[in-house]
Amino acid sequence: QVQLVESGGGLVQAGGSLRLSCAASGRTFSGYVMGWFRQAPGKEREFVAGISRSGSGTDYADSVKGRFTISRVNAKNTVFLQMNSLKPEDTAVYYCAASLTSTIMEKSYDYAYWGPGTQVTVSS
Repeated sequence: QVQLVESGGGLVQAGGSLRLSCAASGRTFSGYVMGWFRQAPGKEREFVAGISRSGSGTDYADSVKGRFTISRVNAKNTVFLQMNSLKPEDTAVYYCAASLTSTIMEKSYDYAYWGPGTQVTVSS
């Protein structure tokens, strides 16, 4: 089992940047595929980015490709989401999630563990 806590959210102007962090507790962090999801008011939770267990593989939603970068440091039980060129439509609660699957998955039901989320608000 793993516990996840996100940090780094906040209010930023359009075009700005934020770096989200997700700290995991537990001894087997490197055994999890990690993902970032987001949920805006009135919308379903959507996949943003995912990273393989080793960090060598990544996957992104089309809406964030070229602007967001996911990374992880297994020695520090942490996964990051660097968000650049932010747009008002990026406004959402961002969630970190851990999956026991062997490949990066884009469906929320493939992720067994979730953090409480962190709010990101992008003003125009």
